[in-house]
Amino acid sequence: MEVILMIVTILAVVLLVIVLVTYLGAIIKLLNHIGGAGDSYLAKLRLGLRAIETETGHIPTEVTKLNKALSDTAGGLVVVNENLAGTITAALNQKNP
Repeated sequence: MEVILMIVTILAVVLLVIVLVTYLGAIIKLLNHIGGAGDSYLAKLRLGLRAIETETGHIPTEVTKLNKALSDTAGGLVVVNENLAGTITAALNQKNP
């Protein structure tokens, strides 16, 4: 009786391994279909994302330069605003002596 149970157990384990290998093969085939080849959608997406990363890689350094330039411009506009306010005040004083 013990021999029969051992044989049944061995057959069940072998069957389990066969089923696992079969499904693993199917999963690998599906994953290769999705992104394994160079013409798959996943490969095209990866290529596009890498291109975007390359094209936008200089932004962090340029943004700090842009922020400094905009801060300088804001300071200059404050001076222009003060000059215009003074000009308006002077023009109003000339109009109403």
